[in-house]
Amino acid sequence: MIAHLRGSVLYKHNNSAIVDVNGVGYEVMAPTSVLNDWILEDTINVHICTVVREDAFQLFGFASASQKETFETLRSVNKIGAKLALTILSHLDVNQLASAIQTKNAAVLSSVPGIGKKTAERMCLELKDKISGDISIPIGTGGIVQTAVKKEDPLQLALAQLDYRKSEIDIALKADSVPSINDASLQERLSAALRVLARRQ
Repeated sequence: MIAHLRGSVLYKHNNSAIVDVNGVGYEVMAPTSVLNDWILEDTINVHICTVVREDAFQLFGFASASQKETFETLRSVNKIGAKLALTILSHLDVNQLASAIQTKNAAVLSSVPGIGKKTAERMCLELKDKISGDISIPIGTGGIVQTAVKKEDPLQLALAQLDYRKSEIDIALKADSVPSINDASLQERLSAALRVLARRQ
C-alpha cells in the first residue's frame, strides 16, 4: 500500500490533485484546506491512505499523520465511507471535530453535508474516546499535573460553520440578548446570535 508521497503538484481540480513523483502522476484526493495549501509546481510531502475497492484504487492525502489517522478513524463509523470522511475533514479541522465530539455537539457535526442528526449522534457515541485534537491544557492540583479538556463554546463552532468571521462571532458571543451556554439550548442561542448579526447587516 502507498503510505507516503513526495513530489510536485502538477494539477489541482475540485477535491483532488495530481502529484508528480519521478515522472509518474498520482491522483490524490485531499481535504479542501490541504488542497488550498498546495501550490502548483511546489514539492510536497503527503501522508497517504490507500483505499482499495473492487472498482477503484484511490489515494487520499493529508498534511499530517494525525489528520490521516482521524480520516481512518472516521471510516470506522457505520455509513461513513472514504468520501464522506474527506468531506468532514474539509469542513472541520481535527481540533474542531474533536471538540464537537467530546462536547456531543451534534449540531456542528450535522452541519457537514451528508451528515444527518442520527449519524452525528452515532459519531459522538462511537468516537468519544477515539478522536482527540490539541484541545487539552495542563492544570495543577495539589502539585499534581492533570489534563483537562478545554471546552469551546459550541455556539462559536456553529457560527464558524455558517461562515461568520471571528469578529462577528465575538460580537454575538458578547451580546446581552444571547443566552449563556448554561441558560439555553444551542438552537436557542444560535437563533438569538443570528438575530444579533442580522441587525448589523
